[in-house]
Amino acid sequence: MDNQQQKISNPTSIILKNIGCLVSANDDDVQLIENTSILIANGKIIDIGGGESENSIDCGGKMVTCGFVDSHTHPVFLDKRDEEYALRLAGASYEEIAEKGGGIVSSVEGVRNASKDELIDKVSQRMGRFIAGGTTTIEAKSGYGLSTASELLSLEVIDEVNRSHVIDMVPTFMGGHAFPQEYSDDHDGYVNLICKEMIPEVAKQGIAKFNDVFCEEGYFTVAQSKCILEIGKRYGLKPRLHADEFVDSGAADLAGGIGAISADHLMAVSEDGMDSLVRNNVVATLLPGTTFFLGKSSYAPGRALIDSGITVALATDFNPGSCHIQSMSFIMTLACMHLGMTVEESFQAATYHGAKALALENEIGSIEVGKSADLIVWGINSLLDIPYYVSNHPIQYVIKNGEVVFGT
Repeated sequence: MDNQQQKISNPTSIILKNIGCLVSANDDDVQLIENTSILIANGKIIDIGGGESENSIDCGGKMVTCGFVDSHTHPVFLDKRDEEYALRLAGASYEEIAEKGGGIVSSVEGVRNASKDELIDKVSQRMGRFIAGGTTTIEAKSGYGLSTASELLSLEVIDEVNRSHVIDMVPTFMGGHAFPQEYSDDHDGYVNLICKEMIPEVAKQGIAKFNDVFCEEGYFTVAQSKCILEIGKRYGLKPRLHADEFVDSGAADLAGGIGAISADHLMAVSEDGMDSLVRNNVVATLLPGTTFFLGKSSYAPGRALIDSGITVALATDFNPGSCHIQSMSFIMTLACMHLGMTVEESFQAATYHGAKALALENEIGSIEVGKSADLIVWGINSLLDIPYYVSNHPIQYVIKNGEVVFGT
């Protein structure tokens, strides 16, 4: 592997000089510091605006931000599903494709038949593309195996790539992604398998941090989702939910009631669901790339969620079928155009709030002394330029844990 794929420990210090504008976010707002510097040692930020080091990077008066935190991805799959994209272009909906055997279950055979090395190679390549776009931490779900053995294998793949690649991957178990073909007529039987066999084995394996369920019409009911999440909590897996993507299924209300860290999608969330999220401090993770990629027009009510006091994060939902997008910069563009979010809100949601959706806000997601030195040195001058450039985002360097992992 080259040095963009390997985690490297470097104890020396480095200073980023001639920063035209440093941009960082916290819960309250977005902060801009002009004409400053960042001193890094042992992978951490140790000073802003002062300090010295023999090693330096001249930022050329350009902007520096923290790295993006993508808190919702599905990267463990073998092959792309571009034939479904063609079907959607011809007029078929996501739901119609799924009813005919496409969608999530169409990726299961590939994962079940792939070797660990094949999956590691595919996932590693995908992580390289995330890094090149400035994403330094992702949440990574299993969920394309849908059997105990293949779900455990998927989590092993995430763990091994996480250990070898520069990016940080936060693993989520998602056996509750869809019903495999062998359980198409016995949904409760599959829920029983998840609760009595998969979750205990996942907990014993010790890799997954979270437990996610696709609570949606045609997938897992509220009762089934609640059962899976409650059992997961008993085994130390924090709950999160795919919630109210196509219809108001009551999933957002469940997310609040069960203490989920995040409820994701929310295109069809109800007022009661929003009340549950705000009362229970659940992060609303919005995925406008999925709406865009599926050719739908009803985006999540980002403005209403923010105005109600809910913490809103943004993520890509990168997966082989419904959203083959890896650029958080483009997600910011969509959020500004279709979710009613300001540029500052979209940046906050793509960084600090993404970290909150992973319970990592004390370690990453902002530029603060003591936090990991996960940074982007841009070839642009202002935060507005990120959504303005839409798809062509000039990045000079990506720094992960104090190491230059992308750039010249």
